[in-house]
Formats: sequence, C-alpha cells, structure tokens
Amino acid sequence: MTEAAQTLTVDTLGVPTKAWQYGAAEGSPDSATIIFVHGFRGDHHGLEGMAQELARIRPNARVIVPDLPGFGETPAIPGRTHDIALYGEWLREFTRAVAPEKFAILGHSFGSLVVTAALKGGLDPARAVLINPISAPALEGPQAVLTQLAIGYYRVADMLPERAARALLGNPLIVRGMSEVMAKTRDSELRAWIHGQHNAYFSRFADAGTLLDAFRASVSHTVIEDAAVYTMPTLIVAGDRDDITPLPKQLELHRRIPGSTLHVIPGTGHLVHYEAVEDAVAFVADHLTSEVSA
Repeated sequence: MTEAAQTLTVDTLGVPTKAWQYGAAEGSPDSATIIFVHGFRGDHHGLEGMAQELARIRPNARVIVPDLPGFGETPAIPGRTHDIALYGEWLREFTRAVAPEKFAILGHSFGSLVVTAALKGGLDPARAVLINPISAPALEGPQAVLTQLAIGYYRVADMLPERAARALLGNPLIVRGMSEVMAKTRDSELRAWIHGQHNAYFSRFADAGTLLDAFRASVSHTVIEDAAVYTMPTLIVAGDRDDITPLPKQLELHRRIPGSTLHVIPGTGHLVHYEAVEDAVAFVADHLTSEVSA
C-alpha cells in the first residue's frame, strides 16, 4: 500500500507554493532529496507515480513535487510575467527553502526548461535528470504550424472574459484531442487512465493570462541553447515516439552535455512519466546512486 504524501506549504516569491513530499522525511538518516518539476498545464499529479515508485524502491529517497506558480494549488505570482526567468527564480528560492544542502533535481518537459533556467541563475544540484526535455525549437521544423495554431488558441482565450476563456481552454474535446496525440500506448486501460488524468488536472491553472505566459515560455526556449549549464552528472530519458522533441534532437542534447547518460524508451512518446514509470524510475534510481567517473 502506498503511503500518503506529506503536504508542504513554502512561501516562495511572496506566494504559498504547495508541494508534496514522498518517502523519507527531512532529516532522516542517509536521506537523499530530489525535487521533481512538472510540465506545462500539469501539476504534481503528473509526476506522482514516479515519485511514489522512487520512494518505494529507494526508501532513503525524499522526493518533493511542487505545483508550479499558476498551476494546481500554487497561485500565480502577482504583478509578474510568468516567463522562463521567473520560473527559474522561483525554483531557486523554493529549493533553498526545502533543500538547503545537497539535492538532485528532475524536470519533465516544460519542467526541463524551468530546471535549466534555475541552473543558469546559479542553482547547483549534485545531479540532474531530464525526462522528455524540450530540445527542439517549437517555432521551427515540422511542429511550427501546430505551434502557431496553439499560440493563436491561447491568445484568443486570453482576450475572452475569464469564464469564457476557461470554457475554451478546458473544453473536454480539445483536452481529449491533446491527450490522444500525446499518448502512444496501445494498452486500452492505461490509455483511458491517461485521458482521465489529463481531464482531471490539465485545466487547473490560475487564469488565462498566466497560462498564455507559460505557454509562450514553453515554446520560446530549448534545453540545448543552455546545455553548458549541465556540468553535474546528468541523465536524459526520452521516448522514441515523442512528437514534441524528435529523438535526433535528444541525441544532440546528449552530445552537448559531456558525460551525460541517455536512455531511450521504445514505444513511448512525450508521456514517459505515465507510460513507462517503472523503467524511467529504475534509470533515475541508478543515476542517483551510480559512481561518478573522475
């Protein structure tokens, strides 16, 4: 039976950041802290399965999963544009509060950009993990047209009254369409569960303006452009059917980060954190405990 997570409230940049802690308690002997950063339009639920599995197979792991500002139960930061610089600043301050000493960091999808921005600003984890990192420019290549359509979608929502904007952004058919595109599993039960997760948690955002800010941030940057900040041992986990970042770009990121480890999970796409939890967590656990080459 999975133990219930401990809830945390951490004042960060003037707002109460909500977070969930799995596994070992703070101060436990030999505990090892790792902070998980979720993706765009999600909240901590997206990485809950990985957090629980890591805590199960590594009892000394202290896994902390916050909701990003403007998503889930963490409010937007008043008077600030929710760009990538803000999210990096927020992650640095949050980390200082919950893990003032040695820690590791993990980012999934948009979370990989947040982690990169935080590292660029001075965050210094012992190890880093990137799950489905954003390694391809969204405004270039085969996804450019779809990205422009999505930008238009979020801009229209931002111009509407809040109630109408929420109805558009949370339209079940649109959310289901996004989920259908991203899910690659042929397991009907797992696929239905993934759709249920997106239906339940994909629209828990503070307001349409914050969502537009975050979307612009998500399509305006890549991890590759700041790959040099990854000077610590770094693990990259990617799906070979990822429509957001094609595999060749993940291979390029792997080459750009000296000494990094890349694991490609076959048959999965951008939802490694849903479709391949056990495999991904096994790679993460090994990375956190492996010896570092001199």
